[in-house]
Amino acid sequence: MSQTQVSDGVKKEIVREGSGRQVKSGNEITVHCTGSLAGPPTKKFWSTKDPGQKPFTFQVGLGKVITGWDEGCLTMCQGEVARLTIAGYKGYGAQGFPAWGITPNADLIFEIEILSIR
Repeated sequence: MSQTQVSDGVKKEIVREGSGRQVKSGNEITVHCTGSLAGPPTKKFWSTKDPGQKPFTFQVGLGKVITGWDEGCLTMCQGEVARLTIAGYKGYGAQGFPAWGITPNADLIFEIEILSIR
């Protein structure tokens, strides 16, 4: 699998090609995702596949999630699974996300699957 540069600070590696429609700004998308600190070593901090969790739905391209998610998800289509590597400044930045153990300016890896687009 090869990595492509989505933007400055966001890289994408396709895990599984999708075959559905392309995600567009303003769409409401539902995803399965697993987030990890880039490490080394990598360390998972959240997954929609963990017990008690469910797929995550948000409006893409409108700044409702971290910048790296908006930029990465806008390159995806329904059914696609991709691994996004997101630089700290396109993630949680200088404040980090202490509740999940994300330190300031931590680089992140998210495996995202586009389940539906509305």
